Formats: sequence, C-alpha cells, structure tokens
Amino acid sequence: MKAGILGTGHYVPEKVLTNKDMEQIVETSDEWIRTRTGIEERRIAHDNEDTSDMAYKAAEQALEEAGIVGEDLDLILVATVTPDQPFPTVSCKLQDRLGAHKAAAMDVSAACAGFMYGMITAKQFIETESYKHILIVGAEKLSKITDWSDRNTCVLFGDGAGAAVMGPVSEDKGVLSFELGADGSGGQHLAQNDDYIFMNGREVFKFAVRQMPESSVHVVEKAGYAKEDVDYLIPHQANIRIMEAARQRLGIAEDRMAVNVNKYGNTSAASIPIALSEGVKNGKIKDNNLVVLVGFGGGLTWGAVALKWGK
Repeated sequence: MKAGILGTGHYVPEKVLTNKDMEQIVETSDEWIRTRTGIEERRIAHDNEDTSDMAYKAAEQALEEAGIVGEDLDLILVATVTPDQPFPTVSCKLQDRLGAHKAAAMDVSAACAGFMYGMITAKQFIETESYKHILIVGAEKLSKITDWSDRNTCVLFGDGAGAAVMGPVSEDKGVLSFELGADGSGGQHLAQNDDYIFMNGREVFKFAVRQMPESSVHVVEKAGYAKEDVDYLIPHQANIRIMEAARQRLGIAEDRMAVNVNKYGNTSAASIPIALSEGVKNGKIKDNNLVVLVGFGGGLTWGAVALKWGK
C-alpha cells in the first residue's frame, strides 16, 4: 500500500496589498521589498473571514478533484499557527462543514513545515491500512498576528489556504521518501511574542539557506534518485533568495521551480499546498513527475517530501 495525493485545492482572499500600499503603512519601498524577498503583493483576509473559512474553500476543491465527498474522509489534519481560536480546532470546524461525520480531526502546529508534517502523518495511517482517505490542509490568517508597524516583518506575510486529499495509489506512485526535523534551540529566532510575529531575519536566513537545500538533496537520494531526475521543486515561498539556494543545489532549471511568493508572500503552512495546487492546475506537474516539496518554519522546524506524481 502506497500513499499519494488524489486531489488538490487552494484559496486566497480577494484583497490585494501591494508593495506600493506597504509604502503608505511603514517606511519601506517597493524596490527594497522586491530585491530582498521577491514579494510584489500579498493577499489579506477580510475581518469576517477566518482560517477555517479559507480552509473550507481549499478543501472543497481538493475533495472534488479527488472524486470523493466529506463522508468518505477518515481523518482531517489542518496545519496552522493561526487557528480561529484555541478550540474547537480548525479541523473540527472543517469536519462539520464538510459533513465528514466519521472523520477524526486534529490541528498540526509546525509553522511553515506543517503541511509536510501533516502529509507524513497521513502516510503512516494510509500505508498501515488504518485509514483510506485523509484530508490535509495548510491554512493561515497571518494578518491577524502581524505587527503592521514592524517594517521587518509586515511586508513578508499573507493569508491563504491549500489542501490535498491523500489515499492509496499504485505501487510506483506516491510518497517515496521524507525528512522531518526540528531544532528547538533556534525557536527564539522565529516566534510569536505577545500578539505578534517576531523574526530575527539574519539567523532565520542562515538556517534556511542551509536546511532547505540539504533536505531537498536528502529526500531525492533516499528515494533512490539523482538530482537530475527531479522534475519539479516546490519550496516554501518565504524568500526568493532562499528558494534559489535550493534550486541551485538541485541543479534544476528556473521553470521547474514553483514561484508564487511574488503574488502571495509568505503564507506559512498554506505556502506549499497553494503552490502544489497551482502546479497541478496549470499543468506544470504531470503524471510520473518526480516532485520535491521542502520547507522550514518556526520551531524551528523543517520537512521535505519526494513523491512520484499520479494515482
């Protein structure tokens, strides 16, 4: 029994906040933001639109693409650091709205690496034949924990959700290898202090440019492939310079790396599943492609997955 992805979906709010808009909020410039991060704009949820609302819209798409309904789900995992409230969890709210009455539900808190943590948790249940269909969602409303007076962080973050349904696939498809890790000693560099996100940008950058390329190479090798075999790379959309470090380490062409950081900024746990869903829908991810997902986040946490696309 192999676990793979049966369907994907994503949602981003309508409201667009451009770098020019940011110039009116804090002392910064469009050129400064673009050259250092690659971000041009980000999406911001309305006041009455919360994490569970965005998660629901992404999940609906993923279920439809997978050809199943809520009743078919055995487990719902939602990766988020910005739940609507501590409890009930986003996953429980989603279970109710989807009519997934037989599904267990749990939120996963591993920041920007949360979607990979969710995927690998799902993999274990599927491959031990405990569960058949599992919904994994990465959803964040980071705007509600962003300090809009801190120019070092407020230009980076956006809101959105991405989702995937995982289930049994053919033996030559699905998740081939993975790497999950954490370094709690570095948690101080990327944290929620009081009500807002705090980031020591220099330290997080140093960690990410080392960890993302290393993890990418590790999962490819563990899967029994060479770097040259990678068809598509989906890195966490945090900073174009960090993403480029992973791409160059794998030695793949620019058009084989997902890039939407320019449109959405850093959406934490939603980042990778949004890019995954877009890659499927725009035809960049094809059957039998070797796809690598890799990310890092607060904790500090990291994760990478190599998978052969298809059912």
